[in-house]
Amino acid sequence: MKKTILTTLILAFLAISCSSDKGNGPEVDVSANIVGTWDATELRIDEATASDNAIFAREALAYLTEQNCIIITLQFNADLTATATNSTDYLEIDTTSGFDIPCPTTFETESSTYTYENNVVSFVNVNDEVVEVNVIIDGDNMLVDAADLKIPEFNESGQLVFQRR
Repeated sequence: MKKTILTTLILAFLAISCSSDKGNGPEVDVSANIVGTWDATELRIDEATASDNAIFAREALAYLTEQNCIIITLQFNADLTATATNSTDYLEIDTTSGFDIPCPTTFETESSTYTYENNVVSFVNVNDEVVEVNVIIDGDNMLVDAADLKIPEFNESGQLVFQRR
């Protein structure tokens, strides 16, 4: 149950590997913004309103990041192809003797296409629904509005932070 939020989060990001055209606004030079390899490094939530699962997910991601263990990577290419790599299904969390999460060595990878216009990444999720995710890119940091991912454990102010390699 404690890794439910991480698994749900990864499933949402894996869906980025599909695409659809949003069709509004001018085309953005993707090479100036989103192109690159992005690693999830932080989960920002409002602790006063966040669920226990969201708080646990934040702590688990922080712990893994401190250990130089990356469990979510998004690769956006200039040709509008994308690859999502995750290892959340392989997390083994031990809370019996403290807090230990060994870094998984097994990953799942999925590749497809995406669109990126006006700070919105659009993709088709596993249910064939178009999902539009607001992102803010500031240099080598990308903030993703967790509410756009429609993950029940997050409040509307939650953000997943990615860093470009």
